[in-house]
Amino acid sequence: MDFGFHAPTMSFPVPGTLMIEPTESESLAEIDKFCKAMIAIKQEINQIADGSYEYEHSMLGNAPHTAEHAISSDWDLPYTREEAVYPLISAKDEKYWPPVGRIDGAYGDKNLVCSCPSIEEFQD
Repeated sequence: MDFGFHAPTMSFPVPGTLMIEPTESESLAEIDKFCKAMIAIKQEINQIADGSYEYEHSMLGNAPHTAEHAISSDWDLPYTREEAVYPLISAKDEKYWPPVGRIDGAYGDKNLVCSCPSIEEFQD
């Protein structure tokens, strides 16, 4: 999300691989921008792998960066706020600000909380 994208359709058809399926509505320019984002994310992974950053203090480990976090006076990360919220210069023009940071999807899947109206409300 820090790169200005909502996650595309993805699948793992072969162990150890990732297949990304852009829709037919994506322009070549948008696909090129997505490829640049994937390359930049790989560079973030390499920085963790080579010891430049610990995962917990890396852009990747703290993504997505919310507006609230970026403007907070409590910034103790080893990279700049600008690097956090605009990992690619091209993201400045089309920045998507995620309303929340990372969530624990597996926990949510296992601990579902229904926010639907009660059955009685549907009987009317």
